[in-house]
Amino acid sequence: MGIVLFSVFEIDDFQLFNNNKYLYFMTPPKSLKNIKKSKSFVWFLYFLYNKKMEKQINKVLILRLSALGDTIHTLPVAYAIKKTWPDCKIGWVVEDKAQLFIKENPLIDHCYVIPKKTWKKRGLLSFENIKEFKNIIDEINKEHYDVVLDTQQLFKSASILPFLNIKRKVTLTGGREFYQLFSNEIYKESHKLFDPNYHVVKRNLEFAQHIGADTSEVKMVLKDATNEIKEKINDFLKSLSPDKKTVVISPATTWENKHWAESHWQETIKWLKDIANIVFTGMEADNALIERILDNTDCNNYINLAGKTNLEELAEVFRRADIVISPDSGSAHIAWATQKPAIITLFSATAEKRSAPFGDNCYVLAPELECRPCLKKNCRLKNKEDKNKCSKLVTSGELINLLEKLLQ
Repeated sequence: MGIVLFSVFEIDDFQLFNNNKYLYFMTPPKSLKNIKKSKSFVWFLYFLYNKKMEKQINKVLILRLSALGDTIHTLPVAYAIKKTWPDCKIGWVVEDKAQLFIKENPLIDHCYVIPKKTWKKRGLLSFENIKEFKNIIDEINKEHYDVVLDTQQLFKSASILPFLNIKRKVTLTGGREFYQLFSNEIYKESHKLFDPNYHVVKRNLEFAQHIGADTSEVKMVLKDATNEIKEKINDFLKSLSPDKKTVVISPATTWENKHWAESHWQETIKWLKDIANIVFTGMEADNALIERILDNTDCNNYINLAGKTNLEELAEVFRRADIVISPDSGSAHIAWATQKPAIITLFSATAEKRSAPFGDNCYVLAPELECRPCLKKNCRLKNKEDKNKCSKLVTSGELINLLEKLLQ
């Protein structure tokens, strides 16, 4: 028989009680106007003996709708759950754009895809959308999940929670857009959501840790490439020299502030061209950048796959590589998820301690500047000499020195 104590505390005091024996529930707001005020108070339930917390977890639902990189960063949560409870069934709610590495993933038993692109075209509140949403909810509820983890921590994921017949609806503090409204089990984050010195994967693993999973091993699992994909990549890479190591370069990213200086790429290519196989990857639009990088390098021994692979095929290219070089981008995260090549990530405006691939065979080159990490898509400095300085300070010499060691 357990003893239950009730009390009210400021949310900032929660670190005094931060362990799995505590659950706290947000008091319902009387109106949206005082929601911010009501969020600062919580009910604590202290269980001296709580059988429910020790109970075997049989089914877990993960809410991580988007984006691709964030989805990859959440995969270790699924691995930790399966490692702790091998027979546990895991469901995952994901949007169509980010479903690629969730659907048919060996860790995921049920994948529920939100067709966001289609719904937006129809109009979000169209009859067809409502009907499809109801069907998805019905599919989820018939599985009778023990717990749902809202790792997205935005209103778009939280708005799904009221429709789910799941007793434990878990999230952390620190989210955005009234994300706590429909969770009933909220626990104190160890670090802020955008803490530049705390890795997002470790933060995600706090969800698994909270429900009792063993998070000592950080691992991602992707589905194997099909024979068709393997044959396609074999054909693409058939001209590679078997006597040389293969370096895959993914130079592009969507943020201007994440790009490495093109002159540095050129100097690296000049050094690399005679001692390694060089493969470029990216989207069709990245070909202009790749052409500029190759300009004046006299490099003819390369393969350019930009615009020729989808993301599953790209993952297989990375599996064939010895080294992958990329700025902080989706390519770096996909390469990391394959757990195969050495990865060199070039950082500028973003925070390497928060999002860089880590572990064996992962290397980071980042400049030291007072203004970074600014986490801005475009440089805010007005002085032309200082603008995008963070993309230039990591020199080609630093990268070449690292490559020299890895290619030995």
